[in-house]
Amino acid sequence: MHEGGFVGTVEWAVTGRALPGQRDSGDRAVVLDAGGGSVLFAVLDGLGHGSAAADAAARAVQVLAENRGEPLDVLMLMCHRAMSETRGAAVSLAMFTAGDRLQWLGVGNVESRVVAAGPGKPVVRATALLTGGIVGYLLPPNLQTQTVAVRPGDLLLMCTDGIVDEYVEAIDMASSTADITEAIVSVHAKDTDDALALAARHRGHTVAAS
Repeated sequence: MHEGGFVGTVEWAVTGRALPGQRDSGDRAVVLDAGGGSVLFAVLDGLGHGSAAADAAARAVQVLAENRGEPLDVLMLMCHRAMSETRGAAVSLAMFTAGDRLQWLGVGNVESRVVAAGPGKPVVRATALLTGGIVGYLLPPNLQTQTVAVRPGDLLLMCTDGIVDEYVEAIDMASSTADITEAIVSVHAKDTDDALALAARHRGHTVAAS
């Protein structure tokens, strides 16, 4: 699965694949114009794999699409309620906002990082603090949205745990987000799980798509 494009001035791409031998992937991504110059990103990893994991993620995708303008903690609670009768999922949410800021919130093990070009190799400028739990089954009582500053050219990377962690140093920051996510999945995906990578390049103050 490959998707990509632009929302305002944000270039984005998603690459994912199901566990080898399976038709359905429980790993899903969402990219939405949230209005007011904000862009919402979500990566969901349904517990396990196969159709049941895919169903859990799909319910959260629908909730996010219908409520994209809500704060991240409210969106997480809505996803939790929507997945209450499923096996649940790990969920990470991120939003580029006006004023060169990134907000993010994660429950479970979907990693989110801000990566910048460095001298010789990419540098991780920030990493989202994840809270333990399973959205839809066990939600932490205190959801704390974090805010970090971003600069034009910075790259938001969100990856499920089907991606081996040692991929940042190999990223070619001059490549398109599509090439970056395809390289991450083709080289660093595990053979024992669904896998998905999302990349979004911040190009300055975002504007709503027409």
